[in-house]
Amino acid sequence: MGENPAKNHYAQLNQGEENEMDIFGYKTQSCRKALCIAGYILSCGALWLLFYWKPEWDVWVNCIRCSLEEADIVLLRTTDEFRIYSRETVTWISVSALIKSRSDYPATAEEDSIFSKAIMKPSFQVKTIQVQKIRYIWNIYAKQFQKVGVLEDHHTCSAIHAKFGSGLTCNEQDVRRVICGPNTIDVPVIPIWKLLIKEVLNPFYVFQLFSVCLWFAEDYMEYATAIIIMSLLSVFLTVYDLRQQSVKLHSLVESHNNVMVTVCRNKEGFQELESHHLVPGDMLVLKEGKTLLPCDAILISGQCIVNESMLTGESIPVTKTHLPQADDFKPWRTYCAEDYKKHVLFCGTEVIQTKADDRGAVKAVVLRTGFNTAKGDLVRSILYPKPMNFKLYRDALRFLMCLIAFAAIGMIYTVCVFALNGEEAGEVVKKALDVITIAVPPALPAALTTGIIYTQQRLKKKGIFCISPQRINMCGQLNLICFDKTGTLTEDGLDLWGLLPSERNCFQDIHSFPADGSLPWGPVFRAMAVCHSLIVWEGKIQGDPLDAKMFEATNWVIDDSSGHQIEGQGSTHATVVRPGPKATTAPVEGVTILHQFPFSSSLQRMSVIAQEIGGDQQVFTKGAPEIVAMLCRAETVPSNFESELLLYTAQGFRVIGLAWKSLQAGKPPTALTREEVESDLTFLGLLIMENRLKRETKPVLEELSAACIRSVMATGDNIQTAITVAKNAGMISPTHRVILVEANKEPGSVSASITWKPLGENKTEDYRSMDEGQTERRTNLTLGHDQYHFAMSGKSYQIVAQHFRDLLPKLLLNGTVFARMSPGQKSSLVEEFQKLDYFVGMCGDGANDCGALKVAHAGISLSEQEASVASPFTSRTPSIACVPELIREGRAALVTSFCMFKYMALYSTIQYLGVLLLYWQLNSFGNYQFLFQDLAITTVIGMTMSFTGAYPKLVPYRPPSQLISPPLLLSVVLNILFSLSMQIFGFVVVQEQPWYSKTDIHRACLSMKNHMENSSYSLGLHGVGDGAHEQTDNGYKSYENTTVWLLSTINCLIVALVFSKGKPFRKPIYTNYVFILVLIGQLGICLFLMFADIDDLYSKMDLVCTPTTWRISMVIMLAVALAVSFLVEEAVIENRPLWLLLKKTFRYHSKSHYKRLQHVLEQDSAWPPLNETFFSDSVAITVEGNMGGHSNPTFDSSEDSL
Repeated sequence: MGENPAKNHYAQLNQGEENEMDIFGYKTQSCRKALCIAGYILSCGALWLLFYWKPEWDVWVNCIRCSLEEADIVLLRTTDEFRIYSRETVTWISVSALIKSRSDYPATAEEDSIFSKAIMKPSFQVKTIQVQKIRYIWNIYAKQFQKVGVLEDHHTCSAIHAKFGSGLTCNEQDVRRVICGPNTIDVPVIPIWKLLIKEVLNPFYVFQLFSVCLWFAEDYMEYATAIIIMSLLSVFLTVYDLRQQSVKLHSLVESHNNVMVTVCRNKEGFQELESHHLVPGDMLVLKEGKTLLPCDAILISGQCIVNESMLTGESIPVTKTHLPQADDFKPWRTYCAEDYKKHVLFCGTEVIQTKADDRGAVKAVVLRTGFNTAKGDLVRSILYPKPMNFKLYRDALRFLMCLIAFAAIGMIYTVCVFALNGEEAGEVVKKALDVITIAVPPALPAALTTGIIYTQQRLKKKGIFCISPQRINMCGQLNLICFDKTGTLTEDGLDLWGLLPSERNCFQDIHSFPADGSLPWGPVFRAMAVCHSLIVWEGKIQGDPLDAKMFEATNWVIDDSSGHQIEGQGSTHATVVRPGPKATTAPVEGVTILHQFPFSSSLQRMSVIAQEIGGDQQVFTKGAPEIVAMLCRAETVPSNFESELLLYTAQGFRVIGLAWKSLQAGKPPTALTREEVESDLTFLGLLIMENRLKRETKPVLEELSAACIRSVMATGDNIQTAITVAKNAGMISPTHRVILVEANKEPGSVSASITWKPLGENKTEDYRSMDEGQTERRTNLTLGHDQYHFAMSGKSYQIVAQHFRDLLPKLLLNGTVFARMSPGQKSSLVEEFQKLDYFVGMCGDGANDCGALKVAHAGISLSEQEASVASPFTSRTPSIACVPELIREGRAALVTSFCMFKYMALYSTIQYLGVLLLYWQLNSFGNYQFLFQDLAITTVIGMTMSFTGAYPKLVPYRPPSQLISPPLLLSVVLNILFSLSMQIFGFVVVQEQPWYSKTDIHRACLSMKNHMENSSYSLGLHGVGDGAHEQTDNGYKSYENTTVWLLSTINCLIVALVFSKGKPFRKPIYTNYVFILVLIGQLGICLFLMFADIDDLYSKMDLVCTPTTWRISMVIMLAVALAVSFLVEEAVIENRPLWLLLKKTFRYHSKSHYKRLQHVLEQDSAWPPLNETFFSDSVAITVEGNMGGHSNPTFDSSEDSL
């Protein structure tokens, strides 16, 4: 029963967002419900269990389709490739008690709000659903479910000031509170019993329960008990792990679920209340001193300094300014563009300092509450992680289905054999069901989990922590790693290398630090002393490392102790910088920073208005050199500006432009707009910072390159600096060419253009005419597809993604450097690589890479801050050396999983074939025989096989990603055939022996005196005998049984040895001492059982005595099986050249999108087009502003400026 979206029955929730879902309306029907309950009872709960696993079936059976408006149940389906269903019940909230007494409702703030559009008249009720912790209410007019707990986006800047500037009335607040729910990020600690039930209802454990019940019915107590103990241990470990995570998450959010806040009430003044009462639109008043923010809010007056390390992972204080009062018709977020975050205070962050302006208190309007906030979003991404799409897990299910089909054949055979021989119906059913538990190994998931746990422990020893163990296997498939630059490939801090001052539009001599001593007093010195956003916090200067280095070079200090009188303004809180003890003499006592325009990644600059104590007001600006130069008067910018800039960026330096101007007295600083301040500036020069590569960067990238793993850089830095770092780090080989891809779009025009420019070796000539030598360059580039690299900026990437969608995959195939990338663009880049079928790893410092770390197949955070909880892997040492380490362990874990699968498949098949052979004679293995194979052999092997460590060298190819790959299937099938041949051979040949007797099981060892008197005793097929023999002869003893059991048991050991692969992904098997000792011990016990002749032991194990010659024959059979199996595995299955030759012969081409594209581009002589410009004729595809992915809403990287 699929979904056919009928009219009004279907809609989309959160359209265009990351958590987009399809939503279908259904109505419960009493008669259907009654039938289902009867079905639950009659099926002893099996139907309920099926509906628990498949909620959509439950809805389809219990309900009928209807429009969303009439629905009392909604069915939700994710829109990704997994299409996961969930069901939610529609609930009603009554607001009649709050409204009926109010004749004037809706009040001013409510007229165009979602609240007035959702209240049904005359019942005054609101229809709601709750999905993944977020509440949606039914909009009567738009006929759709809409999110609440968020201030609507359509408000303009002036509307926010006008409507919410004086606060909500008590009644408005009450209505909103009832509809939105409490402002809490409530993550209750899940009770252990709930976790237990959820874990136990896993299909696998349900199958185990079925197996255990069957074994108890057959008196197979020992193994049933062992499996129960193992399963309980596994369940308790999982539950303990989940409980720990639940407690950790609970404590992470609990701290600011209840903070006391001051709100401003319309007509009623200020009021103190608990933060869980806050609603969107409330007016918060921020007091002096530290405050934890309990919600997201828009600052509408004053200024704040906030510590956002909880959300961004960077403990750099951030300055927030108030929302401008612009009379614009655009919604506030569109008006502020990318800078809207500069006015938003985020939940979970800490306000360190507030600075009031001339409008009085520092106020903010509540923007989002509860799980809609930035912190709520982070918590939700942990509570509801994106499901994993890994072939191994899909193949595992298919593999189990094959085993079940295999078991079904055995069941039919069993029923036929036993029924034809007139067995009781109950016995036949038991024997038939037993075949399933033999063919499908119940210990398989436990064995797979142990492999992952061992890998996790090995990673932990190496300082790599993992919160998502199922991703470890994925690391074995990684073939592309995206690296952030600053703090990941290069050192975290910057060193001040030099200053290139400019006077009268000419660059002067370079001033080196610290060699040339301190700078002379002048505008450049003042710019370095005041143009920053540093603050004194807890006795230390805190802020952007770049700002800190620049300020440090002046030897001045920040005096942040008190409010300062400023002419004509009364007292406000301003920062003053003064000469420190080591500073050179300055003609002033200090400089006051009056107003800041904080750094903005879209504008790529920051400015301050400062005033010398007793002097004039001045403006200082610093930022990306090309941007700063555009804001300066043309006559102040040196003519050789571009070539000088290129000279330094091409050497990998980070370059910052400085500029200044004097302000005429008049308007107070806070009344000036950014446009007025940042115009007609005088260019001061270039500040040159050095960002050194980390010591381990180059060797790690060389190791990845040798292993055919692509490295890509995604950074917020300047493109030229990024290219140089990529070359120095070895990402771009010295012999390879770099092609700059520039895409542009004229504002207001529909079409966009894209240009390919090769960067020549002589960097300074790059931007001059490129026509000459074009033909020479073209031939140079057709050398090979890997010999060129594309570099592009975030802006170009965005335009290509919107206007040149078909070119994007081609550019990504050789794209190595992506500069000036915003956090959202990084996430989008990772997703685009994934669409090309790359397995993508992302390594970053956890801050602005938060989204990309989550989206990647394996995200490795080098930051131990809480923001990195979103990252599956965290490295304790902040170096990229953890990347190859993780890939090595991932590959070893993946190969171990395959070995485990093969071994488990073979063990269950060997046992299954043995049992079916004996069923032919209405015989079977005895309980202790089963127990020995299941517990003493397989369980121990399953526990120790995974101890083998990872091979230290990364080879240039990956392990197979599929269980159902030809070599693997061939290996399993051939080994099954060898086992079958050997067992049938033993079964048939033993019957041809001269001493063989079907009835007299002691005849072969007549010489044994103690059996002489028993020779006349013949054993009935079903163990019928006199009392003396009842306990020893239970119907299992026979020559066939002894032969088949010994052959199959030792065969399990052979298979375990043959399948335990060493090189190239794991260390050689002899390094796994525990496993080798276990195998030797088990082989010793098996040979002892074969040759021993101890009556009591044989009687317990249901074995019979056979002549020594037959025992030696069995050993020879096993030796041949070992030799053949080992030879086939080494010469055929593990023979990589042979498989490559077969691929070539049968013209097999990889199904990976990127491989197919590579093949196409190799044939295309016109690619890449050089010095050509294409224009897009089509209309742009709309791409979300944040380019999809989980972007960290608070982060705005300060590295973007430079």
